[in-house]
Amino acid sequence: MPTISTEKILDSLKSTMVPSEGKSVVDLGIVSGIIIKEGNVGFSLEIEATQAKEMEAVRQNCEKQVRTIPGVLSVTAVLTSERAKPSGDKNNPQQPHSPPATQESNTIPGIAAIVAVASGKGGVGKSTVATNIAVALCKLGHRVGIMDADIYGPSIPRMLGITAKPQADSDKKLLPLKKYDLKCMSMGFLVEEDTPMVWRGPMVQSALEQMLRDVKWGELDFLIVDMPPGTGDAQLTMAQRVPLAGAVIVSTPQDIALLDARKGFGMFQKVHVPILGFIENMSYFLCPKCSERTEIFSHGGAQKWAKKLDVDFLGELPLDMDIRLGCDKGTPITISAPDGPHSITFSKIADSIASKVQQNRALNSPPVIETLN
Repeated sequence: MPTISTEKILDSLKSTMVPSEGKSVVDLGIVSGIIIKEGNVGFSLEIEATQAKEMEAVRQNCEKQVRTIPGVLSVTAVLTSERAKPSGDKNNPQQPHSPPATQESNTIPGIAAIVAVASGKGGVGKSTVATNIAVALCKLGHRVGIMDADIYGPSIPRMLGITAKPQADSDKKLLPLKKYDLKCMSMGFLVEEDTPMVWRGPMVQSALEQMLRDVKWGELDFLIVDMPPGTGDAQLTMAQRVPLAGAVIVSTPQDIALLDARKGFGMFQKVHVPILGFIENMSYFLCPKCSERTEIFSHGGAQKWAKKLDVDFLGELPLDMDIRLGCDKGTPITISAPDGPHSITFSKIADSIASKVQQNRALNSPPVIETLN
């Protein structure tokens, strides 16, 4: 395969002009964040927010131009801008950057329900839980995809044991990879595992939207989104610009983790995303030699706070060697031990999530009006 380099990409973009400036995107110095992996190319165009309408056509021209480079399989260009704070609110820097888009404009064809699996902090096993929930939903007969929304630290490729690279179709849309009947997409498929993503917030927002809308997901009953930890730009992008059917909050039992989990709960509430429930991970440790139970991180905290916040408690999962080893090896426990107690717990959690989504959908559906002849 011909070698693709940053220099070749920039050279190809020298002919892509910005009409209002009379200069190319390269001469203007707005091309940044170039990533290249196995024929897949991504980069951003840094613009002013007021240029968005004009620059969308420029973005598309950039993608077309880079596709002409020998060896390029797919191209994803995103528009990014540093948005100013809303006028008249200088003392509220945490206010969301933009108002929520309408459900109609947010709809992603073919995807019936998008469920976010989130946590207030890292290290609580959220990705492990998200992966096993997705597999469990598949085993319950649903058509399921999983999207890794953690741009800085993608985990899904390793947890599912996927080393292949996504291909593009004739429309130059990326085709999700498939494993264990799951359709999967992650930034980890497009960059080397140890490559740091030195991207600013707006670039992350654009990349997330394109992973959702420029990937040919097909028909799905559920798209599980493994969210990054925290309550920053990525979380707001998913909550405000995507029609989330609900969010699942994962936490360990100790107070410090639950404090951050409650912040995540509060963020989703503020942007009107239904909370489907809490999951307590690493709830206890059962010694594989003597079967003695030890509550290393305390126990029951997530269930207590679910009750206080008036949301469902979906279940508890132990700190278990087999669960950890399975995801490290790319074989989730729901695959390696489908009839084991942990897989049964994941299946019950997945069934509860599916039922809750269906209930919420029924409650929010407009009434059927019968016409009398």
